[in-house]
Amino acid sequence: MRRATAVRSLLAALAATLALPAQAEEEIELPSGHTVTFHDVVWGEPGAAGLTVRFRFLDPDLPTRTNEEGMIIVTDDTAFLCESFALDRIANGGPRPKQIVISISDRPVEFGEPNPEATQVFEAYSYSDGTCIWDFF
Repeated sequence: MRRATAVRSLLAALAATLALPAQAEEEIELPSGHTVTFHDVVWGEPGAAGLTVRFRFLDPDLPTRTNEEGMIIVTDDTAFLCESFALDRIANGGPRPKQIVISISDRPVEFGEPNPEATQVFEAYSYSDGTCIWDFF
């Protein structure tokens, strides 16, 4: 019983810490020159590394961002989103995540539900000493 109460308190503190600004529809310019909009944050689902916070963004043009090999490379953009968006929202105290996942999708997708029509990319980062460290995902 004590453990369940502690987990609920931890999640409540994390939710308060991750309070996001009302301008969620604001476009965020990325290093690539593309833009995304913030979609949501998922903080209540555990990850393989422990406490994981997922910041999800939308870019309807994501499927057009392929290189010559047909791959979508957004590593610079996701690193930028981790450093300049996610860190600002987890740095105000409360529990520290072990991992931050940045995802970009061409459409809203229900978390944890498959959507074969959606184009999505994910990058994972360890959170250490106030910085994002890229993890092989």
